[in-house]
Formats: sequence, structure tokens, C-alpha cells
Amino acid sequence: MKILFGSQFYTPSVGGVQEVMRQLAENLVKRGHQITIATGKIDEREFTELNGVKIKEFDISGCYSTGIQGDIEPYHQYILQEKFDVIMVMAAQQWTFDALFPIIEKLDNTRTVFIPCGFSGLYDPIFSEYFNKMPNILSKIDHLVFHSTDYRDINFAKENGLNNMSIIPCGASKEDFSANKDSHFRERHKIQKDSFTFLTVGTFTGIKGHLELIKAFELLKLASGKHSTLILNGNTLSALDGGASHLLKKLISTIKNRGLIYLIDLLVKKYLKPQHSIQKIAERINKTQGNKNVLIKNLDRPELVQAFMNSDLFVFASNIEYSPLVLFETAAAGTPFLSVSVGNSPEIAEWTQSGLICDSTVDKDGYTRVDEHVLAEDMLQAMEKPELLMQLGENGREKWQSTLNWEKISQRYEDIFIKVVT
Repeated sequence: MKILFGSQFYTPSVGGVQEVMRQLAENLVKRGHQITIATGKIDEREFTELNGVKIKEFDISGCYSTGIQGDIEPYHQYILQEKFDVIMVMAAQQWTFDALFPIIEKLDNTRTVFIPCGFSGLYDPIFSEYFNKMPNILSKIDHLVFHSTDYRDINFAKENGLNNMSIIPCGASKEDFSANKDSHFRERHKIQKDSFTFLTVGTFTGIKGHLELIKAFELLKLASGKHSTLILNGNTLSALDGGASHLLKKLISTIKNRGLIYLIDLLVKKYLKPQHSIQKIAERINKTQGNKNVLIKNLDRPELVQAFMNSDLFVFASNIEYSPLVLFETAAAGTPFLSVSVGNSPEIAEWTQSGLICDSTVDKDGYTRVDEHVLAEDMLQAMEKPELLMQLGENGREKWQSTLNWEKISQRYEDIFIKVVT
């Protein structure tokens, strides 16, 4: 089949959507399909094909609600002229999906598949008009794919009488996680051999739970003679993944729609203040608590896989998620996880049989919040149950090998494509 994927960002940009689309695209190419990615133009990308996947760039950014920047006509013409068998777009509230609205009824024999990816803006007033239009738009889509059985996007679809849907979980890469565990990882990063090591992974955006986690780590009351290490891994500003031109457009769009004061407040609260606080707490712990160590890292992919494999417990305290890939990846590594109830993390714990869930609450804006004292207590209890953690890790590894890898998952998407075109 000739298939077009729509993804606002794509490799070398890094992120959950990018990884899902890359894995599906490359695995479907291996299965004999012609896959093209329609994506935004970024300065760092110097190729038009990667691992058999063609990449078609468009100088477009933004979304329906805050304004689409760039000329969408070439995007429309490309789709209409190329006559793809299937178009699959991942994520609402971004241009590769929103720019389809004017031409969705002109696609003739091209079938459409859409992965809503959580509807993160459902409760945001700025998107109210957008979601008022959404039921009509979704009714024109041939098939919807959700990553969770109970989340705001699938519940929205059900409430509006839609039933043309499938539920397919995310997964982790066999290419990455079939690597052997490197026994020298701890030595390279100056981690004591017997130090109980916690890991979290996520861009330092201020909403990935790094601050809550390091506060909880500082509160840990370790038993005499015990030592613990916390690895906080992530790059800094995710907006930079789109390149300088995208970042500039995003800043201009934010000022236009919400004002300069809002932008300054956002940058301080979301980026600068959390990072500053994390660094200060890390310095304090490393200076005053001899039985603890905090490492702030931005590891490359092979070394990050080793971090997953060489840690004792992955801890996730993110404020908002849909279906976090890092939990599937920690399961693939054979490492147990402790997560707040964010996105469908309880469901992932059930699917993988490798996770523990910490009590948390959701505020009026839909953000998950956790008390660092509660998180610290759950971390401490997990440390004291090595047999349970070992069993959870083994469970996750087995589930990943049998069903939660991209090879198996891509077959399920292929089945959907075959179904909608026949």
C-alpha cells in the first residue's frame, strides 16, 4: 500500500509522537509498504529518506486554534495529487491534522486513520471552538486509534456516538532493548555498585515530574549503611527540537495569541524556575547527604538504554501524559516502575505487570499532582521489596518480548489499513 503519515515533527526531532511514527513507518516499510512522512521543515534535517521511509517537508507550523503559519496549499495539493491508499495522522491540535479540515471530503478513494493522542487541550478555553467542531471532523475519519481504553480522547469519541475505533498500546524497540546489559555503566557514571538507583526520563519542560521527584528523593530516610542514586535524564527545551525557525514561529504565535506577559511568565514558570530549582536541590543533596547522589544527564540513545537496564526502579511523576513511552521502555529493559496515575499509566502497569502506582490527584486543569512525601514513602517501600521488584522486572520483559514491541504492534496497524481499503 501507498501510505502517508502526518506528524508535526519527525526525526531528528525527539519526542513520543516522533518515535511512535518512526517505529511504525520503518516496520511497515519492512512489511513491503511505501511510507512517506509529511512533516514540518527543520534546520537540522539534511535527508529526504531514512531507513526506507520517504520524508516530505512543509514549511508549516501551528494549529487551527492559535493559527497555522505557512502556506497549506502545497500540502493540500500533494495529498490530492499523490492519491495515497491511506493517510494516518497522529495527534490533534497540530497542523498535519488541522490543515486537513478543508479537504477531508475531497480525498475520494484515500482512507483516513487518526490517532488523537489524548486531546491535551480539551479543557483549555482557547481550544473550545476547535473541540466543538471535532465531532463532525471525527465522523469523517474512517478509523480512530486510541492508546488507552479510558482517557479523555476515547471518552470524547464515545460520548459523541463514534464507534469506528481500535485500541492499540504503544511499545518499545527490539533493536534498542535487545542490547546486552553493560556491567560497566555504573562505573562510567561513578555510581556505587550497591547504590539503589532510581531513574526518570523526560525533557526538562517543568511538567515531567523532575522537580517533584528530586524533592521526594531528598526526603528519603535511608537505612543505615544504604546508599541511593537518582538519575534525572532529559534535554532542556523541547521546542528546540523543531529547529530555530520553528522556535521563532512558536514564540511569535504565543505572543500574538496570549501576549508578551503570558510568554515571559510561561518561560519563567515552565522552564527557567523548575530547572534552577532542580539544580539547586541536586547540589544541596550532593553536598549535605553523603548517602545519596543526584546525576543530571542528557544521555545519547544507546547509553540511555543502558540507564534503563542498570537502574533498580524507574520513577515517573509527570504532570500530564497520554500513554508514556518511557513506561513501555522500562518494561522492555526488565526494570520495574513506580508511576503517579498520569495518562494511562495504571493501564500500562496492568498490561506489563511490571509497575506500581503512587497515589496522586488531578487538578481542575487536568494536571496530575503528587505530594512528595507520599512519593518518597512509596519509593522507600519499593526499595525494601527486592523480590517484588525482580518479579515485576521479569514480567515486563516477558510482556514486551511477546506483545509490546513495535514489530507486533505494526502488524495491528497493517490490519487496520487493509480493513479500511477493502
